[in-house]
Amino acid sequence: MADGMTYRAAGVDIDRKARAIQGFGRYLAATARPGVLTGHTDFGGLFALVPGRYREPVLVSSADGVGTKLKLAFLSGIHDTVGIDLVAMNVDDIACAGAEPLFFLDYIGIHRVDEKVLDALVRGVAEGCRQAGCALIGGETAELPDLYAPGEYDLAGFCVGVVERDRILDGRGIRPGDRLIGLASSGLHANGYTLARKVLLKVDGGAFDLEDRPPELGGRTVLEEMLAPTRIYVRSLLALRERVPVKAAAHITGGSFGKNLPRVLPAGCGAELDWGTWPVPPVFGLIQRLGRVADAEMERTFNLGLGMVLVVAPEDAEQALAVLGELGERAWVVGRVTDRPGVVIRR
Repeated sequence: MADGMTYRAAGVDIDRKARAIQGFGRYLAATARPGVLTGHTDFGGLFALVPGRYREPVLVSSADGVGTKLKLAFLSGIHDTVGIDLVAMNVDDIACAGAEPLFFLDYIGIHRVDEKVLDALVRGVAEGCRQAGCALIGGETAELPDLYAPGEYDLAGFCVGVVERDRILDGRGIRPGDRLIGLASSGLHANGYTLARKVLLKVDGGAFDLEDRPPELGGRTVLEEMLAPTRIYVRSLLALRERVPVKAAAHITGGSFGKNLPRVLPAGCGAELDWGTWPVPPVFGLIQRLGRVADAEMERTFNLGLGMVLVVAPEDAEQALAVLGELGERAWVVGRVTDRPGVVIRR
């Protein structure tokens, strides 16, 4: 029997996984906030709403991943920034309902447990949670050699937040003529990478090595540009709502403006954006030029420099811009709500 088959020989090393996750507790502790009732060794994460803080709380949840941006992490060996992306994709989604993120859990499926890789991933997730003000209260790590190629993994994140029922951002007060305020993205964020990689990366049939510095990128390497973490807007949006009436917020992710703006607009309304009212990061022009990508395809694939779009009344637009500037956001009035369904970018 001593020579019989073992789980380790089959490809899953339980002891190696146990060693790898031993240090995660310090990352969970660093993100703790009022309401956290559990440590990282429990079967389920526990979180209690603080008594008396909410009148009529509504829980808001999200689940999301990072997509093929992970390929940049595999190629470069840099794994922490995609952890920030994972948090951003979730917390910025629930922020669009007006919710404050409370807690976060992650799932990592990996070909082979690597202590350094896992530590970097969870460190990045914890940093994203710190930026968003939510607690990392648990997760799951699965060694799956039969599902993932050597050196590869996948990430999924799960977030729960809370908003008062009468403070839910649902867009019901939107009217034609309301202004659209765009908040600057940090670049590609985590969408459109299947196209971006095939245009930009030699390894995928594109133009550059990871360490190349195209003049358009202003001194940054291709890797630095493509691994820049997604901006987390939730603190700014929550703070803005304390001072300015915000009618709706749209997280500009997969499908860009055409998919995401209609999700917050009432029936019969559309959106018109004015090209040139915000600066488009040069990486998008580089992708368009090298890939000969049509304007319409760029507009339906990438955020083009706007990671979040807010809707406010015309009389509130100037104050909203001022407050966002105080909060460290670059923002512009980029368009308006119309009485014609659909999204149009006027060039």
